[in-house]
Amino acid sequence: MMFRTIHITETDSTNRYLRELGGDDDVCVYADFQTAGRGCGTNRWESERGQNLLFSLRLHPVGVKASEQYIISVAASVALARALINYGIKEVSIKWPNDIYAGDRKICGILIENRLSGNTISESIVGVGLNVNQTHFVSDAPNPVSMRQLTGQETALESLLGEILTLFTLDQPDELRQTYRQLLYRRTGLYPYSDAGGRFEAELAGVEDDGHLVLHDTAGRERRYAFKEVSFLNE
Repeated sequence: MMFRTIHITETDSTNRYLRELGGDDDVCVYADFQTAGRGCGTNRWESERGQNLLFSLRLHPVGVKASEQYIISVAASVALARALINYGIKEVSIKWPNDIYAGDRKICGILIENRLSGNTISESIVGVGLNVNQTHFVSDAPNPVSMRQLTGQETALESLLGEILTLFTLDQPDELRQTYRQLLYRRTGLYPYSDAGGRFEAELAGVEDDGHLVLHDTAGRERRYAFKEVSFLNE
């Protein structure tokens, strides 16, 4: 995909900036600093000024049905994971639904807002916070990490952004889904989880095309979850 690129020094939110930006072309806006950067839910995204990649993409996914909108999350996750792997980051994985991890630490978060027209998506805004050159985190986020902490090297932000944009595609959705599943965090083995019924152990069975997570617990039961219905536990 081809994105027109806009650089701004500061904004409250790059997602909000794109929601209010006119036009119908595909756009990438990246900022040196966000005053109200969001994670999922009410979470805030911590970022030092000028140290990390804070950007949003506005795209118009032709022919993507509302029931298939999870492919946008898949495409964004895969592009970011591939870019980090290309930059030498080890143990890159995608924690369902779309956090990017290096080992057991979070290096990137994605927030997606879709606008529907009938039963198709008319516009999608993909917000990304990627920890690049920051070396000290002061928020109560449990496990942040940056590329610089992992490699000991500073990374040029614009070059990294260019790599990500080059890798972002909605072509070949079946291949994207296959790659996404291969990169899933905790792809093999038993791990602890928690849902409305309490703690349990399970292995990852997969992610359905509509985005539901499927687990198999130690009692042999299949458990199927939408976003926010289950938590990954670190014990």
